[in-house]
Amino acid sequence: MTSEVRLRPVRDEDLPAFFAHEQEPQANWMAAFGPADPSDRAAFDAHWKRIRTDPRIVNRTITVDDEVVGRVAAFPVGERTEVSYWIDPRRWGRGHATAALAALLRELPQRPVHARAAKDNAASLAVLRKCGFVVVGEDSGYANARGAEVEEYVLELPREAADQPDH
Repeated sequence: MTSEVRLRPVRDEDLPAFFAHEQEPQANWMAAFGPADPSDRAAFDAHWKRIRTDPRIVNRTITVDDEVVGRVAAFPVGERTEVSYWIDPRRWGRGHATAALAALLRELPQRPVHARAAKDNAASLAVLRKCGFVVVGEDSGYANARGAEVEEYVLELPREAADQPDH
């Protein structure tokens, strides 16, 4: 990583960058479980309006040198807290997702924290493992970006991982 990754609350002016990041077909394929139609701006705006007004959801914009490079979030799924992230595909491979997820985890007091990733998404699985997540199960679900059922790993950041140094 050559520049410092910073997190800040999501601003209205970040949304066009987020929308642009979702237009990359390869990124949608890797994420697998994204929106039904990434090009539907009205659905995107409605989604962001809903999640930005939900006090249980922690959304952060990821910046490097004041440029928006992605987003990271923690959100409830039933009784669990799950995390997710999306990095501008032009910025992949620079450690931004790992640094951003580690920073978000420092903000979250609760443990355990969970995540999910398609089994074939090696890059995302590497990010999660570097941040202390371990595979605790498997699942599958319909992936809009692939138009098929996709197998995924369920991962957990255990309670004791909160006491470990950052990776």
